Amino acid sequence: MGAPPLLAVVGSRRLSPAVAVARLVGAAQAAGFRVATGCARGVDACARSAAVSPLVFAVSSGRWGVGRGAFAARTVALVRAAAASGGALVCFPLGPCPAGVSPARFWRSGSPPSGSWSAVALAAGLGLPVFVARSASPNLPSWGTWRLVTVGPFAGLHRLALPVMVPLF
Repeated sequence: MGAPPLLAVVGSRRLSPAVAVARLVGAAQAAGFRVATGCARGVDACARSAAVSPLVFAVSSGRWGVGRGAFAARTVALVRAAAASGGALVCFPLGPCPAGVSPARFWRSGSPPSGSWSAVALAAGLGLPVFVARSASPNLPSWGTWRLVTVGPFAGLHRLALPVMVPLF
């Protein structure tokens, strides 16, 4: 039997929807996902504390360099690992998607920069199933059709209907 698919959990450092993140993590693990997340406070910390043996992509490992760029490189690695595993991405963003961020196979920070929405855009560009908690960000990007999930481990989240056509570069 192969490794379980990874559920990459990303979101705001300033937002800590502990109950929503814990519910999602428990449901996803019960459905056979392994939870993977970053090392930041906020959503990452909630996911780490709620998950059983989470896979943590820690900038402190030095694996992705140092400085601000290391956080983006870490998140790219997290999203690519989820994609390679046949997993999915869930995001708990703080606000709306900034201008300049759209599905792509490479990192786009936007203006102002948003690691959460950049992770969503990268995941969509790679064809990874994408789910977004809309409670903190009522406006979803117009990249495609968003559908509210009503059953299963992602109930209450909005899923981006794929495929999203993106450039190959």
